[in-house]
Amino acid sequence: VKESFRLRPPAPLLPLREAREDCQTGGFGVPAGTMLVVNAWRIQLDPRVWADHAEFQPERFLESDVDVGGQHFQLIPFGSGRRVCPGISFSLRSVYIVLARLLHSFDMELHPETVFEESKAFGRTTMLHVLLSPRLPDSLYS
Repeated sequence: VKESFRLRPPAPLLPLREAREDCQTGGFGVPAGTMLVVNAWRIQLDPRVWADHAEFQPERFLESDVDVGGQHFQLIPFGSGRRVCPGISFSLRSVYIVLARLLHSFDMELHPETVFEESKAFGRTTMLHVLLSPRLPDSLYS
């Protein structure tokens, strides 16, 4: 789930922030009062932080304490600090519940005619056709 949020954050651009004082960032002078947009998607694809940054590799989080809660700035799909998304707990629980129910209830396989092509573009560029077969008898769903 963390790797999915890293590659495809729910909100690629975080809400506007205002610089409270003059500062420097990335070699640029930012005067106080400037409105800034944080590009979470680009931060999470930084090749200086993530090896094979454009590849889907969920195992990269097996030995890492990096979390989506806003404390690790290399992974901020819900923002960080005082302005972190208030719905983060609900969102994460919802994702885990939906995923668990799908995995418990269905066997999944790609449609035989589906050609899967990985794309660097944001969002899906081709339709992914998946066949779902119920795991349990119909009588249990009544």
